[in-house]
Amino acid sequence: DVTQNYKSKKNSYFKFSYTTGQSGNSQTQTGIFYSDNNRYKLKIMGVEQIFDGAKVYSISEEDKEVTIAKQNESQGHFSPLSYLDSYKKEYNVTYSGKKTISGIPVDIIKMTPIKSNGLKNVTLYVNTPQKKLIKLEQVSTNNDLAIISISNYKENQTLSPSIFTFDKSKYQNYLITEL
Repeated sequence: DVTQNYKSKKNSYFKFSYTTGQSGNSQTQTGIFYSDNNRYKLKIMGVEQIFDGAKVYSISEEDKEVTIAKQNESQGHFSPLSYLDSYKKEYNVTYSGKKTISGIPVDIIKMTPIKSNGLKNVTLYVNTPQKKLIKLEQVSTNNDLAIISISNYKENQTLSPSIFTFDKSKYQNYLITEL
């Protein structure tokens, strides 16, 4: 089971590309993601987001701004791993077969929302032998496509104790807003 495989790890790290838009008019960004199952750190599109288990800190270096908010339902939906927790209660799940991507055997899992949430469907591509998510495709009700392709996956690394901690002293020249 993919969910149990991720949760059994002390922590996970991966690089990813995030492509959004409609065919012919899409944009791709790269990012990095760290997680220890309860907390995460995400960097993409010039924004760093830290979730320390209670609050989400969104840090924009370009705008010199930090927004601090309590976690809410939608907060985790950017994370590819959030689907691994929510799928059982929020989606109808169907197995769509096997495929080979870049020489890797992949299981394809299609998820459709049980109730309207702005998405038509989510397709997960899971590396069969390793039981790891390698790609996620999300189609919204207005047919926008978001694709997260995972690369450079590492697990059980020795991470700095402060990786999931927001240090206000590093952002003295930033506008800090607490919601």
